[in-house]
Amino acid sequence: MDAPTTTSADNGTSGGGGGWFTPRNKPEPGNEPGSAEAPGPAEVRRPAAIRPVGRPTPPPQPPADSTAPPPGPTSPAPAASSGPLPTALTPAPFASAVAPPAPTVAPPAASRVPAQRPAPAPSQGRAASAPAASPDAVLVRRAMAEVTPVADKVTSYFYALLFVRHPDLRSLFPAAMDTQRDRLLRALLTAAEHIDNTDVLVDYLQNLGRGHRKYGTRPEHYPAVGECLIGALSKYAAGVWNEEMEAAWVRTYTTISQIMIDAAAADELRSPAWWYAEVVTHELRTPDIAVVTVRPDQPYPFLAGQYTSVETPWWPRIWRHYSFASAPRSDGLLSFHVKAVPAGWVSNALVHRARPGDIIRLGPPAGSMTVDHTTDSGLLCVGGGTGIAPIKALVEDVAEHGERRPVEVFYGARTDHDLYDIDTMLRLQQTHPWLSVRAIIDEQAHQQLPDAVRAYGPWNEYDAYLSGPPGMIRSGVDALRDSGIPSDRIRHDSVEELVSAGN
Repeated sequence: MDAPTTTSADNGTSGGGGGWFTPRNKPEPGNEPGSAEAPGPAEVRRPAAIRPVGRPTPPPQPPADSTAPPPGPTSPAPAASSGPLPTALTPAPFASAVAPPAPTVAPPAASRVPAQRPAPAPSQGRAASAPAASPDAVLVRRAMAEVTPVADKVTSYFYALLFVRHPDLRSLFPAAMDTQRDRLLRALLTAAEHIDNTDVLVDYLQNLGRGHRKYGTRPEHYPAVGECLIGALSKYAAGVWNEEMEAAWVRTYTTISQIMIDAAAADELRSPAWWYAEVVTHELRTPDIAVVTVRPDQPYPFLAGQYTSVETPWWPRIWRHYSFASAPRSDGLLSFHVKAVPAGWVSNALVHRARPGDIIRLGPPAGSMTVDHTTDSGLLCVGGGTGIAPIKALVEDVAEHGERRPVEVFYGARTDHDLYDIDTMLRLQQTHPWLSVRAIIDEQAHQQLPDAVRAYGPWNEYDAYLSGPPGMIRSGVDALRDSGIPSDRIRHDSVEELVSAGN
């Protein structure tokens, strides 16, 4: 259910060029789409098991009362470095790049999932001592400030342009586009915010590039996207738009797209775009929470604390993030804790429709909420609801490494009924004397979960891990900082991704 933040010093850039696309300031006369989404060919089909074939399945028609969840952009397995890290992602003349660059040499299989590092603090990219913004960053942010108040119109117009000018790309997207529009804006805002913060932005873009593989995205698709993006921005930022701003966006998008293309090319050499997995057990713990265990069709490398994206046969091209509920197992099986949420297409399918024998698809592993086994610091783990799943995996990981470092687990729930995995956690506590488990129930406690964690502090000698609903993550981070834990030692799910995860 959880999508942790991850960082990397990996690059992935190898140039690129202004020749990627030719932006159009205005649509061609007579072809200007309206602000509404351009309809795409969508065929209604009955759900069927996903078959290992290379042809895409037509998107289903969404229920009238549902909000369509779009594919998640976050993806995983880190890519190999393809060159020295640039000092900035801004202006540098790029050579023309009509064809994608040569892929990076793949690392050995054993290095597919390298050790992870803590995510940076949210304010890291805007420190008071940070250098002045680059000229391109100033222009990009000025355009984003202009279009953000009319974000819905901008994103609707962008997709309308894309589907009218390039109708063949419609099949790469889900049947309904509501949430997809939000994702585009978030991606643009993230890029604009971190345009001068290479470490953060490059890692973010590489994850997007790797994640887009499972949708069938190819290098030749990027110029079309860039062309339509420039068209939408120039229309709705007309008050500030000029040739200088357009040139800044062309340079920025060229660099951004090249990073994503390089990351996807490198990832293609070492892992598939997705794995097929058969449901082997389906245990309903509560009326709306199920523990689903699957067997991948080939080895699936991951680390405890990471997550993956899941697609069901009932809703093709709708992917949702779920954390692994155990450390890697010798039998290769993977388990997920899934809670059905209102209008949640994937979660309801996994809880109420999936049965042993059904086939689902898995994206690559991702996330940095993993244990650093090079230190002996204690672990403070805070899990709310089904967020206990990756916490359980972390405990198993520590146990398998034979370490006796202290691990403190706070298991938060609204009611006794919601402590669906408390027996498992208590059995782990009985087996491992270094483990302490505390259940914090909202209905019975006089304080919320973050306040309870603060009360048991101080935790300044611990590394912290948080997993759960977005609100709990936000308040939990504040509580942990108040308890003396530095921001760079707090690992947690990305609140941005959690807003739409688990549906």
